Amino acid sequence: MRRMRTFPAIPQSVHAARRFATGALADSPGATLEAVELMVSELATNCIRHERSSFHIAVLRTAHQIRVEVTDSGAGTPTMRSPGPDEPSGRGLQIVDMLSQDWGVEP
Repeated sequence: MRRMRTFPAIPQSVHAARRFATGALADSPGATLEAVELMVSELATNCIRHERSSFHIAVLRTAHQIRVEVTDSGAGTPTMRSPGPDEPSGRGLQIVDMLSQDWGVEP
């Protein structure tokens, strides 16, 4: 199964992207849906915050794997940060790293 959708760079798209991803995986276990929802939320927020461009989400599912791809038109490469306790942001990729089996960036 593969489902894909494009979202505009507006704050409401974060909620819509979460609903799209979890809807595509509706028959998955609750813990999986919660993890996907949080990861998509973080990645969609990054697209809106840093690139200010529309973004695409693809959900691919096989019998043994779920893959969620978030694509934007930004030229930069996402990198994991280690923000201090007083910094209000910068933990998104750490969350993705903790919740996923694997993640990466494809140019």
